[in-house]
Amino acid sequence: MRVRLYTDGACSGNPGPAGIGYVILGPDGTELQAVGAAIGRATNNIAEYTAHLRGLAACRELGASTVDVVSDSELMVRQLTGRYRVKDAKLAELHAEALRLAREFEKVTWEHTLRGGNSRADGLAAGAIRSQR
Repeated sequence: MRVRLYTDGACSGNPGPAGIGYVILGPDGTELQAVGAAIGRATNNIAEYTAHLRGLAACRELGASTVDVVSDSELMVRQLTGRYRVKDAKLAELHAEALRLAREFEKVTWEHTLRGGNSRADGLAAGAIRSQR
């Protein structure tokens, strides 16, 4: 089964209270799962990777074989596609875990979108931040 995974991470302050959001759409575009969760204090980039990792894990649990990931984090997408190096040690750990998890699928693609193209996941992440206040 091919799914589309929208992910977003956000924080209030950098670092600050952080939240994640992800939305999984099935082959016909129906929403299979939507999650927003508070993750405590984190940087924006850590929140982005955390959303990505949890979203991929959920795709695996749903039985997906191919995942098309859409994110408004240009940094994360370019790191995962090999266009940018990962310099931060904590991000390097999350990056390695993301690539390891991606190998569990037949295929994973990553696409960068502008924030408006990721509004549902963005709203879930922002809501998770508000829930911590």
